[in-house]
Amino acid sequence: MEPLQFAIPTLFGLEGICADEIRRLGLPKVTAENGRVLCTGGDKDLPRLNLNLRTGERVLLVLGSFPARDFDALFEGVRALPWERFIPRDGQFPVKGHSLNSVLRSVPACQSIVKKAIAARLGGNYGLTTLPETGALYQVQFSIMGDTASLMLDTSGPGLHKRGYRAQGVAAPLRETLAAGLVLLSRYKGRDPLCDPFCGSGTIPIEAALVARNRAPGLNRTFSAQKWSWLDKKHWLNGASEAMDQEFDGQYEIWGGDIDPDAVALARHNAQLAEVDDIVRFEVDDATRFHWGGLYGRVVTNPPYGERVLERREAEELYRAFGQAWNKFPEGWKLYLLSSHTEFERTFGKKADKKRKLYNGMLKCDLFMYL
Repeated sequence: MEPLQFAIPTLFGLEGICADEIRRLGLPKVTAENGRVLCTGGDKDLPRLNLNLRTGERVLLVLGSFPARDFDALFEGVRALPWERFIPRDGQFPVKGHSLNSVLRSVPACQSIVKKAIAARLGGNYGLTTLPETGALYQVQFSIMGDTASLMLDTSGPGLHKRGYRAQGVAAPLRETLAAGLVLLSRYKGRDPLCDPFCGSGTIPIEAALVARNRAPGLNRTFSAQKWSWLDKKHWLNGASEAMDQEFDGQYEIWGGDIDPDAVALARHNAQLAEVDDIVRFEVDDATRFHWGGLYGRVVTNPPYGERVLERREAEELYRAFGQAWNKFPEGWKLYLLSSHTEFERTFGKKADKKRKLYNGMLKCDLFMYL
């Protein structure tokens, strides 16, 4: 049987980290591109990717790519793909997608043509003029870049950042996939203390705890492809049991602090839902007076950015005060701080040793690294 082709979209800046995760899962032909990672694998790898990836946004099954310079070519290209291999006679197959730098600019028109072409192929195969669409969901995604159309099925359902532990966030929450990316970029392995003095609803410390424990982030949620008839249920059970076998037990020093007692209460609640409340500690604390005992450790944090003018001034004051607190830390400590503020280093009072461009949604940020 032909291997399956997978595309894993990521936030910009996390492609390399996500590619490393996929290589560690043992999948072949891993290629990082702008905003996504491609790889191949078997049926059993579809659950493994969904369960284990910390920095991927979703797992898309690629059915094919072809030139589409006009609507006729789009229709014929879609109809030529083996949809019946994946979508049963009662499968629901809504269509969504995007078009960039293409003559096929109208997304609704493209949606309609893709839908008609799939219906024509499935109807022909199942001997039906009208498909019932009463069964499981097979979300179709198309991407038209220039003259090339790619057609995919979304295996994840809700994005992979929805781990199942955050019922509600506080203002300006950090996406779980980005929080995990920050922890992985800090090269945290669970051996030294990790602190987040601006913890908000606790996302960075919770993701750090999942990394320290080597706990698969997708174990507490469900995925669209669990209901797909062609995919053997045993692959999901095997994937989950493989992931659980690789978990570590141990004592870790992971701490989150925030000046807002409501945020801290929410962070504790989220840690319980993520089943890491035994190894993460949250406290009401002021980051500007933050200090931690011990000669070494790392701070991974995402302070308020201050997107509006008044907030910007407050953010700058906060950075200045936090910079003074950081100056008192011993040499063995490292700081990884994410901010979109263009004047961060000036207000913090120190130039970063390294910087890395990342995106928090559509917001361009830098990860400032003090090593």
